Parts: sequence; structure tokens; C-alpha cells
Amino acid sequence: MFNEHFHDDGTLELVVDKPPVNAFSIGLLHDLAARIEGVKDRPEVRAVVLRADGRGFCGGGDVKEVEALPGFEGILGQSSGSMRLSLAVLHCAVPVVCGVHAYCVGAGVLIAGSADVLVASRDTRFVLAEIDNGATAGAVQALRLMPEKRVRAAMMTADPVLAQELHELGSIYTLVDMHDEVAAAARAIAAKIAAKSPEAMRRLKLSLNNSTKAHELMAAYRAEMSYTYELNIMGEASAGRTAFIEGRRESYNR
Repeated sequence: MFNEHFHDDGTLELVVDKPPVNAFSIGLLHDLAARIEGVKDRPEVRAVVLRADGRGFCGGGDVKEVEALPGFEGILGQSSGSMRLSLAVLHCAVPVVCGVHAYCVGAGVLIAGSADVLVASRDTRFVLAEIDNGATAGAVQALRLMPEKRVRAAMMTADPVLAQELHELGSIYTLVDMHDEVAAAARAIAAKIAAKSPEAMRRLKLSLNNSTKAHELMAAYRAEMSYTYELNIMGEASAGRTAFIEGRRESYNR
């Protein structure tokens, strides 16, 4: 579900490839997190590039998997996986450059919000569609991308936030015109980072995380998820996911 390439400059490139829309399954979330967590024990890795092949970066969590699993196993697995991957990216021992194209939905926004540097194609749509799936989490990561009022509007309407807007806010470092330009642009930034002192860069990452209170993400995300769990117990969340699976609600991945 993802491919790994280690380049001579010290860049570790992780490429998601899960057709048709790169919906992140529970297994993919945990596998990616484990690979990123392992960077702390790989001194040869100086930077990480996280991107995707296919139609878009991330179509959100795998809703079909969540509904197919018994009881609340699906939502518990999806939420724990999303939190683990967000934390893995945020606390990765080296900088993480995230390359995004076409669409970045749900879990994809959590990942983008946790990354150090963002590259995106100009047409990319960032969508926090939790409200339509009976969920409430994601604000803590989205607040790393945009101001509070913008996050409120994005989550309450589920309307897309365009890459151009995030670039103007300074959250996206580089915009490219074509999808196939994202990979090269992300690797170029990672290579520039990788060329600097690895010991200094690892300590800079820790310093920046301390200054931006990155340690608070886990507690805040757990608090957000408590309301999602309530909606799942009530049956509201399952109804929203079923509507999507049955095609009674427009897809965000078109």
C-alpha cells in the first residue's frame, strides 16, 4: 500500500499507492506510522518525503472498512491509526516534507497539518468532511494550517479549502501547476534540508516542536475524538458513512 525509496542524499521517500482513491485503511495508517517512527534509529535518514501516486493524495479514511468491521472496531482502529500517524509525522526525528496533489481529505489533512513543509499542486482541495461522517476530530491538526475561524468554517460546511489559499497563508511552501511536478518539488526541498548538519537538524526539529507545543496534540485529539465516539454510539456516524457508501452523498475525491 506504500512504496519506500531511500536516496543517496539521505532522503527517505514514502509513496502511498492504494487505488482507487488512496483511502487510508487502518493497516496503512499504522504501517506508515511505524516506518516514520523507525527513523529515529536510522542515522542515515536526513529527511522524509511523504506523498502519493494515483488520482490524489488521500481520499480520507477507508469508510468501507470502518463499516465492515464488527462493533466499534472500525472507528476505534481508524481513530487510533490517524492519531498515531499524525504523531509520528509531527515527532519524526527528521523534517517531513509532505507532497499533496488533487485532493487531501480527512486523514490527509491531519497528516498535512502535522508535516514540517508542504508542497501541493495548485488545484489541490483540502477537505475536512468529518461532519458528514458523524465525526468531530481534526481541528487540532488543521489549526496548524489555517486560522481558527477558517477551521470552523471548513469543518462546519465541509467545503474545500483550496491550496492557493493555504499558500497565501504561508502553510504551503511551494505550489506547482501539475500533479506530476509535486514529487520533484518535494524531493528538492528535502534534499536541501538533508544537505545541512544532521545533528543540528534533528535538534532543530525538537526545538521547533517544543516552541509550538507539539506535545499537546495527543491530549487535544483524544478530547476531540470523545465526541466522535458519542456519535458512533448514537448511530449517527454509521448513518453518515452508509450514505456515502451507497452513493447518496457526493464524493470529495472527484
